[in-house]
Amino acid sequence: MSTKDIREMSEVEIAKKLRDTRDAQVNLRMRKQTGQVEHPHEFTQMRREIARLETILKEKKLAVATA
Repeated sequence: MSTKDIREMSEVEIAKKLRDTRDAQVNLRMRKQTGQVEHPHEFTQMRREIARLETILKEKKLAVATA
């Protein structure tokens, strides 16, 4: 998901996407422990997407607080 797409989402939608992505990350970790991960680069992609979501969510919250 691109940054532009995330910025167009509401705070509630971003929070839901963040929760879903974190759940997917936990599932990926579990699959890693059992040796079922075929694409190890998914860990990096998920970490970056979580960071992107958190950053934009914080920016939106700060914009509302200052307005």
